[in-house]
Amino acid sequence: MNHPSLYKDQPVVVLGLARSGVSVAKLFHKLGANVTVNDMKERHLSPEADELDALGVSVICGSHPEGLITEQTALVVKNPGIPYTSPPVKRALELGIEVVTEVEVASLLSPAPIIGITGSNGKTTTTTWIGELLEAAGLNPIVAGNIGTPLCEAAQTAQPSDWIVAELSSFQLKGTTEFRPRIAMLLNVVETHLDYHGGMEDYVASKAKLFANQTAEDTAILNADDPVCQALMKAGTIRARLLPFSTTQELTYGLSVMPPYPADLAAPADDSARIIVYRDEQGVTHEVLPVSELGLPGRHNTANALAAIAACITAGAGIEQLLEPLRTFHGVEHRLEYVCDRGGVKYYNNSKSTNGVSTIIALHSFTNGVVLIAGGLDRGSDYMELLPHFRSQVKAVVALGETRGKIAHVAELAGLTKIKVVEPVEDAESTLTLAVREAAALAEPGDTVLLSPACASWDMFKSYEQRGSIFKISAHNL
Repeated sequence: MNHPSLYKDQPVVVLGLARSGVSVAKLFHKLGANVTVNDMKERHLSPEADELDALGVSVICGSHPEGLITEQTALVVKNPGIPYTSPPVKRALELGIEVVTEVEVASLLSPAPIIGITGSNGKTTTTTWIGELLEAAGLNPIVAGNIGTPLCEAAQTAQPSDWIVAELSSFQLKGTTEFRPRIAMLLNVVETHLDYHGGMEDYVASKAKLFANQTAEDTAILNADDPVCQALMKAGTIRARLLPFSTTQELTYGLSVMPPYPADLAAPADDSARIIVYRDEQGVTHEVLPVSELGLPGRHNTANALAAIAACITAGAGIEQLLEPLRTFHGVEHRLEYVCDRGGVKYYNNSKSTNGVSTIIALHSFTNGVVLIAGGLDRGSDYMELLPHFRSQVKAVVALGETRGKIAHVAELAGLTKIKVVEPVEDAESTLTLAVREAAALAEPGDTVLLSPACASWDMFKSYEQRGSIFKISAHNL
């Protein structure tokens, strides 16, 4: 797309209110464009509409009216979650009108370099960790995107000496054409959001857009243990300097763990002797710190730490400046979040786990007995991928939600004898509270009670945040 300032006096349509939509609408209005904002929600459910109305921005709620998109429309900026099958998006594409997301707009506006972080799992933790690390190094981070400040707001307030640290989804990246992050990071890729993308090919292509406009002056950080990342590195299409990280390989260049972890996730792994190392382009090895000193448990968080360190070193941080926040950062709410200790049993909230892979990763973060609370919205999975990990990592299962029968069945096949199926009671809060009590009754001192549902929350709760918050309250009230 053109620079945002070039849309003065031209019709720009913003699809979706939300925070990013409001930010984009204000920006184009400020730059003199003729802005129309459209949202399918009814007006009384869209409090942001009054704020935009007061500025003179046209707001249409409750439907997609005929004539919203015309041949005169210069640009459409859509909320990332709005599918490309939506009528106004389809109409724009039919007319050859460019459809972008806020990421594209902000990147053309920002005077500050951008660190773009994407991946199927670990984005929020890694983005937040990078922000903490850069802050400790005095490098002026602005955490934005899916978390923190909307990107357009960050772009307007940033200085050239700042770093915008942006968590980016495949939905956001799909709507970019010129976006060029100074540092681009792909953590991992697993099957997810296929209902939106229509298949893995489009999902991977959307993630890969992160690197599309980088040059040899930029840096691409990829997970050398991930098959999709491996394929992208071998394809030769990334023009940026490659900086890999790995927990299972001894790299000649990049961030790794020494000695490496076994490639088999289920194999025993002792962190006590492992050290994070950085090998620079001259082949010099720099020891960072022991894995056991990281503030977050689990191999997946070790991988997140490697990626975060790689980004911060590239941005100009010294290794010594990173050590304290590597030790003291204890994670993001609802993502393997430590809650409390009750009677020698530790409680962890991993409500953000909405697929089997994320639950498997969480289970292998603990070496003691795990009492797992799992289950939620039924999207058709049989959860058989959990079977070997139930056998090796879990001592008891408490199953709830629409998938409670499926989860319990996998636990039975795994040979577990301590299985509780929680039937719905008067409301979702009471049901989860009962599940926590059942888990507490099955746990012994030294065990961990882990909420890691492997399912979305919408069968019982408004969001995974609500689910996690109720779990935390229930654990504290035991």
